Amino acid sequence: MSLVRLNIEGISYSQTQNGAYALILKEEDGDRKLPIVIGAFEAQSIAIALEKELKPPRPLTHDLFKNFADRFQITVKQVIIHKLVDGVFYSSVISERDGIEEIIDARTSDAIALALRFKAPIFTYKGILDKAGIYLKTPPKSKKISKEEEEVLEHLLVSEDKESKIKVTEDYSKYTLKELNEMLDEAVVNEDYEKAASIRDEISKREK
Repeated sequence: MSLVRLNIEGISYSQTQNGAYALILKEEDGDRKLPIVIGAFEAQSIAIALEKELKPPRPLTHDLFKNFADRFQITVKQVIIHKLVDGVFYSSVISERDGIEEIIDARTSDAIALALRFKAPIFTYKGILDKAGIYLKTPPKSKKISKEEEEVLEHLLVSEDKESKIKVTEDYSKYTLKELNEMLDEAVVNEDYEKAASIRDEISKREK
């Protein structure tokens, strides 16, 4: 199964769930996007790694891991999002020390936070992108961070330093498949990627 390289497009704050964020990954040679719901702490860590000028006064957990790995000459070669089960993405961190490669299981948000710090590429399998990717007919013209994204980043940096537990409040099981697809299209148009991800997961369950 072929691998598809992903780049980080940005972080979107949920308008419906307090403390929930959607990490937006985009295929390198295409227009599909992969929204992944993450907690506030992971979003903060990823946002800080994306903004090179931002340096926290004390190392965050992922910074500590990077410092620890550097001390013991461990490198992260790549991250692979290798499985999707009931809306949950599973990832592997491919690491190397003294020429020996190891595969370590990790939450996707943690794996991506580490990939940024090690400047390691992020991949997923084509089958996962085919199943969970959201296709945008009109790709954004500019990759420059928007004012809304700046506000999200500011919110992240002042948020509490703790991991959030996300609970999906909307029950999409009551909608028909046609209604779900219409809602998915609307969510994508409104750039509500967290909602789109939840709807997409419900559609995926029914197509099994």
